[in-house]
Amino acid sequence: MANTFHKQERLCSKKQIDLLFSSGKGALVYPLKAISLETPVNLQTQAQAMFVVPKRQFKKAHDRNKLKRRMREAYRLNKSLLYQELQLKNKKKIIAFIYVGKKEENYSSIEKAIKKLLALLY
Repeated sequence: MANTFHKQERLCSKKQIDLLFSSGKGALVYPLKAISLETPVNLQTQAQAMFVVPKRQFKKAHDRNKLKRRMREAYRLNKSLLYQELQLKNKKKIIAFIYVGKKEENYSSIEKAIKKLLALLY
């Protein structure tokens, strides 16, 4: 599997996002929280993901963008574990990764959290 993160792997649909936040299940591994939901919608890929950093905690856009880039990169490199499990079970998931830390963490701690959350999701 290629380590890419294409447009069809991004969660963009307002209906799907509303459904995810209203009835999804969450898991917390500091500094990230993941909310996931099995979806009946026929997706092009096994999973769709979105990445959120709150404006209330990080006022400057470049700080939020930096954290989202780190989260996307960690997901991109480690998503193959999730995709393999979902393919075996023939399931489709939508996932939101939310940054809940109070301060900016380095890439290695974000990657560890993403790996643990991906293991919890399948």
